[in-house]
Amino acid sequence: MRKVALLMAMGLVGALAACGDTMTERAATGGVGGLVVAGPVGAVAGATAGAVTTK
Repeated sequence: MRKVALLMAMGLVGALAACGDTMTERAATGGVGGLVVAGPVGAVAGATAGAVTTK
């Protein structure tokens, strides 16, 4: 059950990481999503994913 929740949380972070028009906005939304889901480590992972995501 914990693995399912973790996979769903990572999907949410990935979806939020792609929100925004600029790299800064994508990094910010990814960081906030990661912070909500996984705390400080999630914030770093979400911000990194948002920064490297391109449209």
